[in-house]
Amino acid sequence: MTDRTMTDRARRIALLGAPIDMGASQRGTLMGPAALRTAGLATLLESLDFEVVDYGDLSVAEVGDLTDRPPERANHYREIQRWTRILSQRGHEIAQTGALPIFLGGDHTLSMGSVNAMARHWQERGRELFVLWLDAHADYNTPETTITANMHGMSAAFLCGEPGLDGLLGDDPRASITPDRLDLFGARSIDKLEKELMRARRIRVVDMRQIDEFGVAVLTRRVIERVKAGNGVLHVSFDVDFLDPCVAPGVGTTVPGGATYREAHLIMELLHDSGVVGSVDIVELNPFLDERGRTARTAVELIGSLFGQQITDRPTPSNAIAPGE
Repeated sequence: MTDRTMTDRARRIALLGAPIDMGASQRGTLMGPAALRTAGLATLLESLDFEVVDYGDLSVAEVGDLTDRPPERANHYREIQRWTRILSQRGHEIAQTGALPIFLGGDHTLSMGSVNAMARHWQERGRELFVLWLDAHADYNTPETTITANMHGMSAAFLCGEPGLDGLLGDDPRASITPDRLDLFGARSIDKLEKELMRARRIRVVDMRQIDEFGVAVLTRRVIERVKAGNGVLHVSFDVDFLDPCVAPGVGTTVPGGATYREAHLIMELLHDSGVVGSVDIVELNPFLDERGRTARTAVELIGSLFGQQITDRPTPSNAIAPGE
């Protein structure tokens, strides 16, 4: 694929499921991809005039184990290693077709493979990948700093090249991003040692205090401006616990005080208008904890906004005028 802007890309979307749930303490996210499909994700995207190809769910049944020594504090390391390797390989292959990948999770360890795939893809094309991490948690732990040893809390640290999980990909390429290209958005639960590591790396964190004070529009535009200034491409890693539990109860790691339904839609609408989004994760949806599919439907609605669904026809940013002018 040539290095065109996201708005010029062929209107093709690839769905890829990764039913992983051993990275979290609460099992059940392996049902997430099926719930998102049942909630009508593909149908909605097709209604927005996208060609959608669903590659189904990955399986690690035939992926062999590596021989590296697992870290002492990384639960289910070997299983997650298999998932990370196959997600990175398959995600990279799909990105090369020119379609925009949406990775359906599964817990947030999914991003160890998906982000690696996309960073590798864009580095090969002379572009840098930026990551917007919509999440109640920073997920910037390492085996050394973690309290729980659950690997879904190490995903962001891994993608930024932090040590501790260096053998996770085996001999496959590791395409890390630099910490200045990660934006944590909506954080409201960060561990002490994790916070110290993030401070040392100067990770940008938008917590809920900042969202309350400045609003999501200003803060989202800052992210978009940085991506555009770097001629980059944005990967959106959307953990449904970014939302307030009253909006999205179907997660195993709920934290009160999250984003509202309307705030989340505005973020997605602004990202769509920017034209910088090149790939997406949807993670941590646990249908076992949901209320009659409510969280799955909300996630699908938000993805609709990310890909252009709107109530009224709005002008593009290049020719926008204020209402009433």
